[in-house]
Amino acid sequence: MLQHTMTKRKTLIIACFGIALGLCIGTVLKNYRALEIVKRCSMRPTNLKSPNEIIGLNDEDTIQNSQRNLVFVGVMTAKSFIEGRARAVYDTWGKEVPGRIAFFSSEGSYSDELPVVGLKNVDDRYPPQKKSFMMLYYMFEHYIDRFEWFIRADDDVYMEPDKLERFLRSIDSSKPQFIGQAGKGNSEEFGLLSLEFDENFCMGGPGVILSSETLRRVAPHIPTCLKNLYSTHEDVEVGRCVQKFAGIPCTWNYEMQYILRHNSSGRNAYTGKLKRKEIHNAITLHPIKQAPLMYRLHSYIQGLKAEELRQESLLLHRDIKRMAKYLDVPDDSTYMLPSVSPGAVPEKDTGKRHFEDHNILGISPELNKFVPASTAELLDWSFIARSLYSAGSANPKQKIDSAMREGLEDVITEVMENINYYSRQRGRVIEFRELLYGYHRLDALHGQDLILDLLLIYKKYRGKKMTVTVRRHLYVQRAFTGIFVKELDEDFYNVTLQQSLLGNLLHNGMARLSSHFTMASNLLTPPPDHIVFVLPIAGRLATFRRFLSIYERVCIVGAQHCDLLVVIFGPPEELTDHLQQLNELRSRHIYQQINYIQRSGQFSRGVALDIAARSSYIRQQDIILFIDVDMVFNVETLQRVRMHTQRGRQVYLPIVFSQYDPKRRDGASASEEVPINDENGYFRQFGFGICAIYKSDILDDDINGFDKDITGWGLEDVKFLEKIVRVGTRQHGFLSNTAEVPLDYNEAAEQWRRLSVFRAPDPTLVHIYHDISCDVQLDPPQYNMCLGTKANSLGSTRLMEQLFFNNRQNIDFITEFNRQKHQSR
Repeated sequence: MLQHTMTKRKTLIIACFGIALGLCIGTVLKNYRALEIVKRCSMRPTNLKSPNEIIGLNDEDTIQNSQRNLVFVGVMTAKSFIEGRARAVYDTWGKEVPGRIAFFSSEGSYSDELPVVGLKNVDDRYPPQKKSFMMLYYMFEHYIDRFEWFIRADDDVYMEPDKLERFLRSIDSSKPQFIGQAGKGNSEEFGLLSLEFDENFCMGGPGVILSSETLRRVAPHIPTCLKNLYSTHEDVEVGRCVQKFAGIPCTWNYEMQYILRHNSSGRNAYTGKLKRKEIHNAITLHPIKQAPLMYRLHSYIQGLKAEELRQESLLLHRDIKRMAKYLDVPDDSTYMLPSVSPGAVPEKDTGKRHFEDHNILGISPELNKFVPASTAELLDWSFIARSLYSAGSANPKQKIDSAMREGLEDVITEVMENINYYSRQRGRVIEFRELLYGYHRLDALHGQDLILDLLLIYKKYRGKKMTVTVRRHLYVQRAFTGIFVKELDEDFYNVTLQQSLLGNLLHNGMARLSSHFTMASNLLTPPPDHIVFVLPIAGRLATFRRFLSIYERVCIVGAQHCDLLVVIFGPPEELTDHLQQLNELRSRHIYQQINYIQRSGQFSRGVALDIAARSSYIRQQDIILFIDVDMVFNVETLQRVRMHTQRGRQVYLPIVFSQYDPKRRDGASASEEVPINDENGYFRQFGFGICAIYKSDILDDDINGFDKDITGWGLEDVKFLEKIVRVGTRQHGFLSNTAEVPLDYNEAAEQWRRLSVFRAPDPTLVHIYHDISCDVQLDPPQYNMCLGTKANSLGSTRLMEQLFFNNRQNIDFITEFNRQKHQSR
């Protein structure tokens, strides 16, 4: 009986629980629609704006009354790419489209700043077949009568709006058009796409263009096309749908592969050199997989447009100049100044030319634009061959730098394009083969003049075929345009000034506080790395005194955390005065590290530097500054040494300023107080004796100090540099552009990096002039280097020219030499 009662109670409890659970489930199901609405309201819906408001289209704008209703560009993207690729598209070419642009993504996608459309019941799965078709249907539903053309694009494509507009305005949009780069699939897909022998499709990557008539015919049948998919490729299915319901295939045109350009390099596409014909001629470029690459490409394209505008402005200046001549307008007329009212020109103007004067910018290209008034105004020509020979450089023969090489390539490329512009009509083509030699000069007022000797290949392929090698001289003038001034906003200046003042106040305030309070050692700024001056010397006592005086003033009194290590060569009886100078400096500064190493025998700078680098006076974490006794330096020099010397990564080889012989210039003696200019000295680019490096780096197994087999003057610094360069070659595999390679590649390549060389002119490092005596007993390379340095130190090129022409005998000799040379011909 008791057991029966318990069973009934248990059954009742279960029944009540089941009723309560059923009521809860029913309530949920009943209010499911309401929950869905609440859920959707919690998102940021895109349907708060109308389709016209999303793209910024006014209701009254139509094809007939607006130039911006030419084309509607629909860009397929995904939620994860809206703030990356999509924003890059919108910030670059998207705002310049001759129409409107919108980004189509999955349901719920939203952006406050971009025109994003979240397609209903569409997700971001790949392949985006449904997204592509629903985007076309959205265009048809809302914009079919508002635009002439419609473009289906990806978020990794770059378009040139100006070229796109010229292209589309040349085609009749009232007819069915389906334009793109035609394809039938690759070899692996052949026969698997269910295409007939006469069917094709427009590749989706570089963009697909549909006329309004084509979209009008296809859009009503999009549901049918979505139900009958034969492949996973959305561009194939779009092409199949257009072929079936619009009755047209994708354009069979060979040139479309260059107009709508697809690069098959994948992620590495357009990561290298941009100055290529395919980029200059294309309307669209695909794929741009990284947002930074999109901005980089856009910047380059904008630079090309700026060049075209500058060229147009020059042509206008020349037209105005030509018309003024026909209208008998005087050259000095104030009405010839563009954008300048006559009252803005002073009445007492002396006739000097203005920077925007048509008399300057309007001159037709010629090599005689500038007429010098004296020999001092003559413009020097530089000779171009495998090297560059220039009178304006301390080293007349030098390597053609990248800027000059790139400029020559631009000139030759543009000239060859102009020559071959009508090659198809004329049945011939001319190919550039080689630049044999050339000359160039720069006129700051008019531009760059070039005379180039080109080796060309003439090929005639119509009629009597022939191939001939020819040489032609090319005369080019790259004219300058007007001067443009860009003013910074006042706010920028004020903010920068306030930040600098605030920084100074904070710095000074902390300095004062630290002088009154004892702060924890870990809160104080760590002391700078120690710099150990290594000075090899033999004799030259007066110069040695001057060096010690400079070192005491700059390093010791200035508290620059420096030590001094002197390596002295010579017999003991000849070193008494040198040691006395060092001991006196020690006695004045007993807490300073002022050491010396005494060596007997013949002087060798390499031996001296190697001994010093290996000595116990220098710690592994110290910077070694190898210096000469003739050098003058200051606190700024030491700051540069600490900034540019990096342990395990970088060696600093400053380019010092070397004084000319002052006696030849003005009869004065050598002095520290000499202005830094071309008449007083030159930057010794090929001197490597002054070097800053960490001790731990110089004693690396791959460098292992200096070459000790060299005796006498020079060459040890060149050998030392060669060691560093050999070690640095291991860094060639390193690429800093993360868009080109996987991220883990940089982490691995970073381990390969070793010492690199940093060079820069340092005007605070001055080599005081002294007479140079070259020992004939030196080895030939050392002796020639010594003679070269001695010749470079005599004086500037202008001074040598004056000394030469001031001697009448030299003029007579050159005249007679040229006369005999002319007669011998």
